[in-house]
Amino acid sequence: MLGPPKQRALLALLLTEAGHPVAVHEIVDVLWGQDPPDTAVNVVQRHIGALRRLLEPELQTGGESRWLVRDSGGYRLDVDPDSLDLLRFRALRRQADRAVRDGRPAAATESLVEALALWRGPVASGIAAEVRSHQAFTALDNEHLAAVKEAAELALESGGGLGARVLVTLRQAAAQHPLDEGLQAELILVLAATGHHAEALDVHRIVRTRLADELGVRPGPELQAAQRRVLRFRAPTSSAGGEPAEPGESPGRAGEDAAEVQAGTVRTVRPAQLPADIAAFSGRRDELARVQDLLPVSSEALSAVVISAIGGMAGVGKTTLAVHWAHSVAGRFPDGQLFADLRGFHPTGSIMSAAEVFRSFLEALGVPAQGIPAGLDAQAALYRSLLADRRVLIVLDNARDTEHIRPLLPGTPGCLVVVTSRNQLYGLVAGQGAHYLTLDVLSHADARELLSRRLGTERVAREPDAVAEIITLCGRLPLALAIVCARAVVNPGFPLASVAAELRESEDGLDAFSGEVPAADARSAFSWSYRLLTPAAARVFRLLALHPGPDCSLAAAASLTGQRAGQVRPLLAELVRAHLLTEPVPGRYGCHELLRAYASELGRAQDSAPDLDLARRRVLDHYLHSAHAADSALAPGRERISLRPHLPGVTVPRLADQADAADWLEVNRSVLLAAIEEDARHGSGEHSWRLAATLDLYLDHIGRWQEQLGAQTTALEAAHRLGDIPGQAHGHKALGLVSGRFERWDEADAHLARALELFAEIGDRTGQSRVHRHSAYLANRRGRYEEALAHYADANALYRTIGRRNGEANVANEVGWTYILMGRYEEALEECGRALSIQREIGDRNGEAAAWDSLGYAHHHLHEHDRALECYEHALRLYRAIRDRYLEADTLVHVGDTHRPARHDGRAARAWRDALGIFEEIDHPEAAQVRDRLKGLAVPDPSARQ
Repeated sequence: MLGPPKQRALLALLLTEAGHPVAVHEIVDVLWGQDPPDTAVNVVQRHIGALRRLLEPELQTGGESRWLVRDSGGYRLDVDPDSLDLLRFRALRRQADRAVRDGRPAAATESLVEALALWRGPVASGIAAEVRSHQAFTALDNEHLAAVKEAAELALESGGGLGARVLVTLRQAAAQHPLDEGLQAELILVLAATGHHAEALDVHRIVRTRLADELGVRPGPELQAAQRRVLRFRAPTSSAGGEPAEPGESPGRAGEDAAEVQAGTVRTVRPAQLPADIAAFSGRRDELARVQDLLPVSSEALSAVVISAIGGMAGVGKTTLAVHWAHSVAGRFPDGQLFADLRGFHPTGSIMSAAEVFRSFLEALGVPAQGIPAGLDAQAALYRSLLADRRVLIVLDNARDTEHIRPLLPGTPGCLVVVTSRNQLYGLVAGQGAHYLTLDVLSHADARELLSRRLGTERVAREPDAVAEIITLCGRLPLALAIVCARAVVNPGFPLASVAAELRESEDGLDAFSGEVPAADARSAFSWSYRLLTPAAARVFRLLALHPGPDCSLAAAASLTGQRAGQVRPLLAELVRAHLLTEPVPGRYGCHELLRAYASELGRAQDSAPDLDLARRRVLDHYLHSAHAADSALAPGRERISLRPHLPGVTVPRLADQADAADWLEVNRSVLLAAIEEDARHGSGEHSWRLAATLDLYLDHIGRWQEQLGAQTTALEAAHRLGDIPGQAHGHKALGLVSGRFERWDEADAHLARALELFAEIGDRTGQSRVHRHSAYLANRRGRYEEALAHYADANALYRTIGRRNGEANVANEVGWTYILMGRYEEALEECGRALSIQREIGDRNGEAAAWDSLGYAHHHLHEHDRALECYEHALRLYRAIRDRYLEADTLVHVGDTHRPARHDGRAARAWRDALGIFEEIDHPEAAQVRDRLKGLAVPDPSARQ
């Protein structure tokens, strides 16, 4: 026997990740979800021991297991690949991919048919439904579904009766996923290709009816294209039916082409950004009926942009209602849902600007990073163009006022916009005809229903008088009721009468609703939870209001308080238990904005202004020195600013390697950008420009040019306000480069010229050298090669005067690259070879890898392809060792470029696809260029079938 349910679920999880470690926190998350017991880790360890004895009965107590081993803070199950169907299934899919790349679709189809024959049904069907619904298992079902679609498409492409081989599996999958339009389209096409034309048209009719009845939508372009193709099969000479489909024609392509024409180079993407609905949502029936009346009864498209504005006091449940209603009508908007928290009343004042929203929405709609215009008006125009003729649901949460959201409204009919705000949006009603709903506190009946859902019907029925008093004392405010419920759930032995008594004794009031007349007082609930904290945890709660971003790490919290991480961790756990903090992912902590406002108010009342200022400077020191350490680990030879020592009590994380450094920067990127903004707007500005200068080349390197533009503009303004010359010099230098990225040449030249003047004024030769290198790079992009060489000569002379040999080596490599652009390949080999010698001598692996890549590029242009590939292999080995994903992808592009002239199209495609995978993983703008290369190849691209 496999043991109790949790043990069976654990074994299933380990099997899904066979050969790879599964962290303990991941196991706990899968087995218990959001509410694990305190003993969860111990239970996991007991189950591991039981599984080891089950798998290896001969294992002695205390002996080491051969199959189930401890690895990387978790456990790894090692099995023979041929003994596990899942591993065999994946191996066959990889075999199919190789066959596709080699131009053998029939062989690929056979491999997929063999793979699908291994499938016995839904993954982990023998474990509890709530565990099986975790992404760890549903992702495997998605793998199966993707394989079914791939097999169907390849069978259509191959012909020769292979369609019949996949038809049984395809029918089963279609029955399990009746609303998957892509899958149903594949079934229709395979049925038609195997002679089942009537059944194919019948499937289309059934799916069309189901979509209308269950979702209120019409068939999408894939289903429509499939129907048209079946009709062509049946009537190839009919003028109404058109010509028969060409062999290998991709179903649904016509709809994709139309979307691409409509949106320029934008890929067709269906965003789904709505937050999760609340399972315990209760009441609000009248309000839901009122907003539901805004939509037509049928599934037809809206004849105008419908705007629903939901207003009311803080904590009254505006967002909860908006999200719940949005989920209930999302099916009527087949082109997706967009969601943004505009932070209009954020206690730190970090309101989300229209530009931030546009960038988020445009990326969600499929616009590549380099395709987003720099100007606000251009972003708005592109956004409205993408929404034209689409039916999209847009939720704009926490708007400050009408002007905050006016630019974000679509310009053409068909969309629904839901707005929430604590202010009454008179301008939106008068100017845009918005339908306004003022959300009041809950009715007594709805409040009682809320308590029943969260505390249980029996517990509420047992103390009706106490329940009535709690509802009254909480003023029927949903947020206050939720906090009281959380405390009562955590302490099931507390009589509800004692909860009511403590609320009754509270004499505090909450002034956070300034500007609105509050219908209820939430401070009593907040202070009730706050007063139960230990003094140390209470101080942490107050200081967290000073954190610049939406969530923070343990190290950031420790720096705020000036304590060690080990001292702060149990205090954060105390705050999470009290529902004053959330821990959305292990080790990161967030807080509702009302609670942040409350904490900020407490801080002003209980902590001195010098103490608060010191905590604010400590957390900014934490981010500045941590970012500096991470950037130093990523590129040890890179020039960067020097920092003064951080304040006592600041925690700087220890980063193990380049991968650890890259992860830290990516996880904290939004917080770092928020810190730049907040210090510039509300602090001294000294941290702002230094942090921006530290992140300068990192943001450029990963292609976050819009973020770079915003951060450096803000930092430069702060440096100007301070009269800080070094800060101004670094700001102009960074803005010069990023302006060049957007081909705004006049601005780029002006910024770089000013940076050169300022660095010369303060005698910073390293800064001058970097400006010359930026100017040379931009000159090369414009084909001004002699101008670039002149800048490199100036940079080299400056490096020599200060003895920076790595700077000289980098310049030599960049000069060699310029020679390649000029067609002077032999001179390029000489310069890049000199760069390589210096980089090896000083031990700069980043620079050595770059030199190898340049040497390969020069040999490629001399048609010495084997030598070029040898150089690229050296570069790739180094880039992978130092975990530089971007430059690894860049070199892979060059590898593909070298294979292409030799007509090794399969090898070229493999290199470019590997590069594209990395670019897409890090969301780099250069992914578009690689896609263009792949389009020019005859080798089929498996990703195009997804």
